[in-house]
Amino acid sequence: MALSNDNQIKEIIVIGAGVVGLTTALKIQEQGTYRVTIVAETFPTDPKSSRYTSHWAGAHHVSHACDDQRQRKLDQDTFHALWKLSEPGGAAEGCLLRHTQTEYRGDDLTDAEWLHYMPDFKYLDPNELRGPAKIGFSFSTVTMNTPAYLNWLLSSFLAKNGTIVRVSLQHISQLLERGTSPYTGAHSYHDVDAIVVCAGIGARSLGGVEDKDVYPIRGQTVLLRAPWIKFGRTMTEADGTYTYTMPRSNGDVLCGGTRVPNDWYPVPRPEVTEDILARALQLTPELAPPQTRVDRDPTVEDLRSIIIEPGCGLRPGRKGGIRLEVEWFDVPARCKVPVVYNYGHSGYGFLSSWGSANMALDLLEGALTSGAPTNADICADLPSGNLGN
Repeated sequence: MALSNDNQIKEIIVIGAGVVGLTTALKIQEQGTYRVTIVAETFPTDPKSSRYTSHWAGAHHVSHACDDQRQRKLDQDTFHALWKLSEPGGAAEGCLLRHTQTEYRGDDLTDAEWLHYMPDFKYLDPNELRGPAKIGFSFSTVTMNTPAYLNWLLSSFLAKNGTIVRVSLQHISQLLERGTSPYTGAHSYHDVDAIVVCAGIGARSLGGVEDKDVYPIRGQTVLLRAPWIKFGRTMTEADGTYTYTMPRSNGDVLCGGTRVPNDWYPVPRPEVTEDILARALQLTPELAPPQTRVDRDPTVEDLRSIIIEPGCGLRPGRKGGIRLEVEWFDVPARCKVPVVYNYGHSGYGFLSSWGSANMALDLLEGALTSGAPTNADICADLPSGNLGN
């Protein structure tokens, strides 16, 4: 039985519990006029696996927006949110680490104008460059301890009376007709006012979306225990090789990495782990325990005792970039319902999470305010049959 929705409260379902889904759900919930449910197959509290990419992310805030004005705004909005969360006494201070980040570029980059807003930004002098770098710059930024930060997002959402439902969803129509009631066993339900799809790589196969522009970009990392490292470094070489060391607030350091499009392999490759360790040590020799560096240069063997784990994840790449738009679905015996898309963030989900959430919220509120369009070309029909059962 459908319950009447309070005129002041809208029923919203967010699909996906990665960093984008959690941040978007929390942002919508904070408005105070929505009852938000997150539907996902995997949550941050689950054991790590390649099915949940957010666990394996770095993640430091270093924008790669260059001339993309929309991406610049998404990244800047996110940085300002994270900077506030990381301030002394900030809500997520324990999950975040403020530090100096140094970027070395051996490619054709000539300036980093899009990063000039970062605190303490400066270009390096030629004698400060390393290896093949032609240009370099440094600034203050923040790195996330991703497992802790994801659980902070989830706990914040739950503490504000958010609801989560574990579902292996085949089609968004399974939620549009009777909400989550087919999965919770509830005999009564509220009509769904809108759905927000933050399905990451799942947007490629989720029925009703099936976006074939979504593809995996496999990344591999090695997590070390090195609490003496309080700074971050990245080297981008002319051939695209990308090496980084990212410190975390708990004393771990994430080393990487790789970017391999359309590679679905779900576990770390040992030979890639060895390559990452060698590159990371070359970039940041200080990774080796201090006692090993007293009277000699460190080697990869010096890192063996501080390895926590190798990891890999499938970043949700998308041809054309992040999908942020609204589509309207016809629901049997009801009016059209808006579906907001917020996915396709590649390796920049943490980097643009709050900015994307802001834009998704704007799209949601615009759709609910304006109502369904009359142009049938931007509406979708649901499959016929007994949906959701």
